[in-house]
Amino acid sequence: MIENHSNIDAGRSARVSKLLKAYDRSRVPLYIQVASVLRMRIQSGQWRIGEKISTLEELEREFEVARVTVRQAVDVLREEGLLQARQGLGTFVSKKSHDRHWVKLATNWNSLIDSLKDNVPRRLIVERDAPPPILGEQDGELASSYVKLRSVQYRNEDPYSVVNLHLAREVFDLDPERFKGTAALVALNAMDEITLMEAHQTLTIGSAEPEIADLLKISIGAPTVEAHCVAIDDGGIAVYVGDIIYRSESIKLQMDLLATEPRSGKRPRGAFRAISLAQRKSGKA
Repeated sequence: MIENHSNIDAGRSARVSKLLKAYDRSRVPLYIQVASVLRMRIQSGQWRIGEKISTLEELEREFEVARVTVRQAVDVLREEGLLQARQGLGTFVSKKSHDRHWVKLATNWNSLIDSLKDNVPRRLIVERDAPPPILGEQDGELASSYVKLRSVQYRNEDPYSVVNLHLAREVFDLDPERFKGTAALVALNAMDEITLMEAHQTLTIGSAEPEIADLLKISIGAPTVEAHCVAIDDGGIAVYVGDIIYRSESIKLQMDLLATEPRSGKRPRGAFRAISLAQRKSGKA
């Protein structure tokens, strides 16, 4: 019996050690890490709608964190509407829809434009003669000057993304009011004066800095999805350089893994890498 207890204690110590190492590897606050795990249990169906979740004591033991950390994590999910406390009974998964992945990231040009058509950005700044954006090797050449537009996008009064956009000054001057009042890519796509030869988007995982956390109403260090989107004209100039930061829980990415394989005589559908837009803009097949 003593040997069995020793084995159990050794196993528990090893598990605790792994948890502590995992926590130490992340700069994200502990309660955000715990909340992320609990959120996943709800969204995956492990905890079903109307089901009572584990008690604070059980979660404290499971995650090897302080009670206050568990309580903070649960409070985050309650604020998101995923959990509901019932006095004297415990905490339950909310009966209302808990799918917060309302942003379906586009993987080709047409679907990207369609997804943006109804967006009405709330502009924070419009800065003329802004410093140029930082371009990567695949991002084309700099325009002679840029206008910077910054905005926050909302869904049902909930902020879900911050957009930092550099637009070539000569493009912005074609229709300033349109660019101020609608999604810039939608306005750009509708312009016959502009021929786009290439467009690509890169996604990375990041964490919220204090300013971004305040704008998106999330915790400092909370995970984010960062999109770097560039549109290049037929002269090789990066006329659109957008850096969009999303709340991570609002994002869903679905890709057609056979998109590059022609099927039944159909053209392949685009992915993140460059797509030719000149023929589509001119109406040629």
